[in-house]
Amino acid sequence: MTEIRDLDGTATLHAYRDRTLSPREVVADALDRIDRHGPDLDAFVLVDRDGALAAATASAARWAKGEPRGPLDGLTFTVKDNIAWAGHPMRRGSLTTSDAPATENAPIVDRLIEAGAIPLAKTTMPEFGWKGLGDSTHTGPTRNPWDTQKTTGGSSAGAAAAAALNLGLLHIGTDGAGSIRIPAAFCGIYGLKPSFGRVPAFPPSPFGPVAHLGPMTRGVRDSALMMRAIARPDSRDMAAALGEPPDYLAGLEDGVRGLRIAWSPRLGYATGIDPEVARLTEAAAKAFADLGATVEEADPGFADPVETLNGVWLVGAWCVLRGIPEDQRDRVEPALRAAAERGRQISAPDFVAALNARGALFTAMARFHQTYDLLLTPALATPAFTADNLTPPGGAFGDDWLNWTPFSYPFNLTGQPAASVPCGLTEAGLPVGLQIVGPMGADARVLAASRAFEAARPWPSLSEPRVTHRG
Repeated sequence: MTEIRDLDGTATLHAYRDRTLSPREVVADALDRIDRHGPDLDAFVLVDRDGALAAATASAARWAKGEPRGPLDGLTFTVKDNIAWAGHPMRRGSLTTSDAPATENAPIVDRLIEAGAIPLAKTTMPEFGWKGLGDSTHTGPTRNPWDTQKTTGGSSAGAAAAAALNLGLLHIGTDGAGSIRIPAAFCGIYGLKPSFGRVPAFPPSPFGPVAHLGPMTRGVRDSALMMRAIARPDSRDMAAALGEPPDYLAGLEDGVRGLRIAWSPRLGYATGIDPEVARLTEAAAKAFADLGATVEEADPGFADPVETLNGVWLVGAWCVLRGIPEDQRDRVEPALRAAAERGRQISAPDFVAALNARGALFTAMARFHQTYDLLLTPALATPAFTADNLTPPGGAFGDDWLNWTPFSYPFNLTGQPAASVPCGLTEAGLPVGLQIVGPMGADARVLAASRAFEAARPWPSLSEPRVTHRG
């Protein structure tokens, strides 16, 4: 008999319709496993056991009548701790924030609840989401289920760890420079950064010009299910003006036959790529040819845009620090304070120049996609490394975490949809991710390509964490 922990959202919904499973059973199982694995992972800020069980009871009653509230009725989800969930604090991974409960839901939480989904918990993140790791002054390090000595990556750290063990089916992530795709790659799950504005945001992020919200799930179908609910306009977000979304499930099985796909192993500038990452991602890219696509090695033709990112992102870091009372700032992580001080020195003309440079990068990619339907790259330059480190030990990437994430942040600057799909395990048993990038607005194409790869090369999943660290 299939364990509840092994079911995806589609299979769970079928079981509800067939009356072979109840939302109450699904929620109870998830809560029990959260309790069991929580000490090893540190993936959750809070768990709303009573609220989840009450919502599951109500969902079970609706299914018993054959009257589900919406297409996600009874599916479980988690909320990253920089997303407002009414009645619960939004600590953002910081000791400086208030534990007062939020008074309203963010749009993404509203959409999931309206569709019948059940919120379980809030997930961990680094302080204000400032880095690609999973440790914070508020909660400590979040640990990777594939090896609990290793980092999950971040900033959607707890969401990735929870998805890897199916501690909830649907998980809300945010991504300002790779924060969905980094932990998705390290934890062997699927993560999609949708087109900018496709999923509304409120309250706005201090990193707003590059900040996205999106799904993190064990498999592609669950992300498509989630996108059907969350990718709708909302009057609270002026950027969410793309109109009603397509049905992301309708073309999910269309595959990639006939598409022209570029494979860029370095994006033209990345260095220090781990040999196992290079080998596994190249093999994954070539697999798309077996699926009927034309795959060609090609770089988009732009230089490393890290200074453009810093011109936007560091100003956001200063906005964060400026909002904290001066007598509390010594409680902020020192490296974040240093980044914010750099942002303080960026002039208004330089900030506008960085925004304009984003536009030039967007134009370059738009022209590239006139030739290529999709772009493939490694998701990251390294597998997961020891938790508590900002960069992999050994010095290959210096002391800046952006050096090992050279493939993710360009597509925050352009706003394009980009996903990380698991494409293999290293000899040490750590996941590696392949990034799939589509033209602006082509989220459905990225999902369909991701699903085609998943169907052809199913990725392994975990039922228990590999505990190599405790304490």
